[in-house]
Amino acid sequence: MNPAMMIDSFTALSTNLAIMDIRQFLLIFHPMLTVAIVFPLIGITVMMAWQTRQRRIQVDANGKSKIPAIAGSEHVKIGRFLACGVVGTSLLALAYAISAKWQKAEFRAENNITNFNVIFLVAIFIATIACLVFLLQARAKLWRGVFATLTSMGLILIGSQPGVWRWSAKWYISHYYYGIAAAIFMIISVTVIPEIYQDRQSKSWRIIHTLLNCFALLLFFGQAMTGARDLFDLGAVGLP
Repeated sequence: MNPAMMIDSFTALSTNLAIMDIRQFLLIFHPMLTVAIVFPLIGITVMMAWQTRQRRIQVDANGKSKIPAIAGSEHVKIGRFLACGVVGTSLLALAYAISAKWQKAEFRAENNITNFNVIFLVAIFIATIACLVFLLQARAKLWRGVFATLTSMGLILIGSQPGVWRWSAKWYISHYYYGIAAAIFMIISVTVIPEIYQDRQSKSWRIIHTLLNCFALLLFFGQAMTGARDLFDLGAVGLP
């Protein structure tokens, strides 16, 4: 590409960004954060998980490993960041979808949405975020289970509101269902971390953790594809 073409391309890009209104920006804000933050964290977490496993195998076989012992703790740390990122971007996407519809008087009238519904939903958003924070801080098994359940229920309850494009008729290729499932898997992964370290004999929790996150990784691939597809659809039919 010659310099003139590069300048023309940059000018066109600048023009498109300049004419982007706030609704268009909010529409792409969720995928932007996902691509810039969540997907890199997925790659780092997978890499650290692989290193942790390889180190464990090498230590069991030879009594030592060239992989630093910090690999396991770093995997846990990045995994917690990933869980927060997945839940956070899910809440952000739901907030946009709901607010884009609920701000329309005719939509509120059709779905009998009152001011109480709005206030209650805002409270659910706040409670879900608070429960996630408490989950990250909790140590006792009971409280970890309670906060994990409440965080998951909050996501499901928010996602069930009118205005969220769930595509329930084809749930098996739905961006919404993939996202909610992936977020809940991340919540479960954070919840069972202490059990993984305590269960050093049967290693059943480690196996469950591995299987869940392998499935979650497939869901993330599905998220990437269905998310791009939904953006194309929104571009074709217009913003909500």
